Amino acid sequence: MPKHGKKYLEAKKKVTPGQTYNAKEAMDLVKETSFTNFDATVEAHFRMGLDPRKADQQVRDVVVLPHGLGKSVRVLVFAQGEGSNIAKEAGAEYVADDDEWIKKIQDGWTEFDVAISTPDMMGKAGRLGRVLGPRGLMPNPKAGTVVQAEDLPRVINEVKAGRVEFRLDKTANLHVPIGKVSFDSNKLYENFAALMEAIKKARPSAAKGSYIRRITLTSTMGPAIKVDLITAQNLEV
Repeated sequence: MPKHGKKYLEAKKKVTPGQTYNAKEAMDLVKETSFTNFDATVEAHFRMGLDPRKADQQVRDVVVLPHGLGKSVRVLVFAQGEGSNIAKEAGAEYVADDDEWIKKIQDGWTEFDVAISTPDMMGKAGRLGRVLGPRGLMPNPKAGTVVQAEDLPRVINEVKAGRVEFRLDKTANLHVPIGKVSFDSNKLYENFAALMEAIKKARPSAAKGSYIRRITLTSTMGPAIKVDLITAQNLEV
């Protein structure tokens, strides 16, 4: 079992074992227990009452966090013709519009954070599954990253403003960033409230019993802080 350093152990002393905190208390505590010398990311982790092996119990959606993630987002768009021009004008850092770009990515170049594609380019983008898939970068209609050319400005702006995808993993968990430790506690709370609302709306019709079983907040390398389920599911957005 890995050993934790002194800074982590000191931070963990501020968290009462077994206690759950309301969302606002948790935001204050996650900031207080962050000890890195960089602006750590705050993440929300959800243990879900779903069976990830069943197709009708999948959860995958997006949410636009009201205060963003506190970082710049590099966008690559697969588009050609007029779509290419629209993507460039909308602020995409990279536009993959020919086979040279496809080969560059096939060779391992992935210096971008989000990939978006127009439908007519998915044939070429689909050839990059082995490179983009494991990194979570493959454009997907369910994630709202395969859109018509006229919708590119809206999606690019949302991505840069704090559009976040959440998806059930193989262990029935969701792991979602909600901001930076440098954020005011109220901004973290409002981002978390927006995420909670989106997750509740994404509940599959086949879900039975307890949908969300446990919620934990952490900062990068920081200790886990348990959030009270009842109050978390009744937050005001």
